[in-house]
Amino acid sequence: MVTILIGLLGGFITGISPCILPVLPVIFLSGGAQSARNSAPAPANLIGVGGGANLIGGNAIAPGASAAPASAAPASAAPASMSTQSEPSRWRPYLVVGGLVLSFTFFTLLGSTVLNLLRLPQDTIRWAGIVMLAALGIAMLFPRFMELLERPFERFGKREAKSSNGFVLGLVLGAAYVPCAGPVLAAIAVAGSTGKIGADTALLALSFSVGTAIPLLFFALAGRRLAERISAFRRCQKAIRIGAGIALIALSIGMVFNLPAYLQRALPDWTASAQQKTETLLHGTASGACTDGASELGNCGPLAKIEGVSWFNTPGDAPITTDGKVTLVDFWAYSCINCQRSIPGVEKLYETYKDAGLNVIGVHSPEYAFEKEERNVRAAAKDLGITYPVAVDSDLTTWTNFDNHYWPAHYLADSAGQLRAIKYGEGGEATTEKLVRELLRDANPKVSLPAPVFTSDDAGARNPRTPETYLGAARAEYFVGEPITLGEHDAKLPGDVPENRFAIGGKWTVDGEKITAAKGAQVALNWFGRQVHVVASGNGTIRWEMNGKSGELSVPDVPNKITVVDVPDGTSGVLTLSVDPGVSLYSFTFG
Repeated sequence: MVTILIGLLGGFITGISPCILPVLPVIFLSGGAQSARNSAPAPANLIGVGGGANLIGGNAIAPGASAAPASAAPASAAPASMSTQSEPSRWRPYLVVGGLVLSFTFFTLLGSTVLNLLRLPQDTIRWAGIVMLAALGIAMLFPRFMELLERPFERFGKREAKSSNGFVLGLVLGAAYVPCAGPVLAAIAVAGSTGKIGADTALLALSFSVGTAIPLLFFALAGRRLAERISAFRRCQKAIRIGAGIALIALSIGMVFNLPAYLQRALPDWTASAQQKTETLLHGTASGACTDGASELGNCGPLAKIEGVSWFNTPGDAPITTDGKVTLVDFWAYSCINCQRSIPGVEKLYETYKDAGLNVIGVHSPEYAFEKEERNVRAAAKDLGITYPVAVDSDLTTWTNFDNHYWPAHYLADSAGQLRAIKYGEGGEATTEKLVRELLRDANPKVSLPAPVFTSDDAGARNPRTPETYLGAARAEYFVGEPITLGEHDAKLPGDVPENRFAIGGKWTVDGEKITAAKGAQVALNWFGRQVHVVASGNGTIRWEMNGKSGELSVPDVPNKITVVDVPDGTSGVLTLSVDPGVSLYSFTFG
């Protein structure tokens, strides 16, 4: 019973975490809005809300069946026939969500085993899911392509085709979908990868799926309810279908380029504290000096062995040892968003203290089957800026040696090979750095250490910077002076712009989400950080000045992010932009 409750809680937390955001447009449009019913019947079509295709749309005439001519059917039967053909399945939200959680659970538990038996690359399932997502999206845009996809199912007849309504889409989503690594999902994934699947693991996986399904289903039903209550949705069924197709294609393209990970890294993890509580329920509370995140060094026995791995970022990709060096072991998985947020801090420690004797080893222990492909790990490490040695632990041998349960997890050992501190999850950089400095001095009392680089354990404080700044009247909370209002403005830049504030000069037209330049338009922004980006659109040029430097940037016609300043070591000051007429600015973001 406790296992089931933990699984439900862990799944529900995953379902409301930032990781779910990339799939929500698909769930909302294709899982929810496409199951909305009109108040009046409309003629059926092949795909979309009104007619829907058998695989991903609403109920329609079965593939291969032809509608009887009007003259051949009794007049009294026409209304009933039209109603039957035009009404989409009310089960669609349940089938889409059910297919997603079923396939995701199956592939998490058994995907690696199946691929090994078939002698296929471990990322086959993910790439197949991405390709199918794109294919289903294209099919929703082009009915003729949908006919080709449905043709293999024609022999099953009308009844069987109807029963698959939306379920295939859910199965495909589940194959491609990669959520954050929480403690419950970690336990399921590791059991599946190592083949140690017992009754407890199966119950955990099933309850996790149900927990994840609850918020997803709520969102899908909300999409249907909204579509049915708002007349604009009822009049735009074809637009909803097209929007759902575009959302599927966009999601598949985003997954190819790993864009959901960039989005998730940019967002705060509002479920972090809940995840920590779930960890305690699942694994208990550590006892002794090596408690998670302890601020003092403990004595926790010898550091476990790193074995059964391949290496890179080492001389000749040869193995290295931990003998005689202070060592920080970082367990990570490249699709784990929490790991991606944590890695810059680990890299910073390595760059700062490697010459003083710190040995950092990143142990890549896969969460999913596709992460077992070493080429993927190498590419991800390069993309994340990892320069320290990496041990590729695809069989989870080292993970098992450490009895680890978390991504990320940090194990700090002294030069004698004794484990002295552990830290699970994000944050804790300042404490980890303090302990590293103590061990380096213990190993070599004469060592010369650089100044500390971290001042806070807050995961969000690793790179202090100005908060995101919106320029339109709806959200311009950092505007200097009185709240900025809608309409035309002819302003003068103030002599002083306070920190984290902006002001405008010259002529501007202010809308809810943007400001559009006219004659003599300028923006002054007092910011600090390493990078400043502006989201802008319109054919024109932005000229910038800051701290005696200047430059100019071309603005695309479609709104996009433009990097104005990029200073790796950080900077601060007043950035002044002179903007061509017709160019619109939406917001400033900072790195």
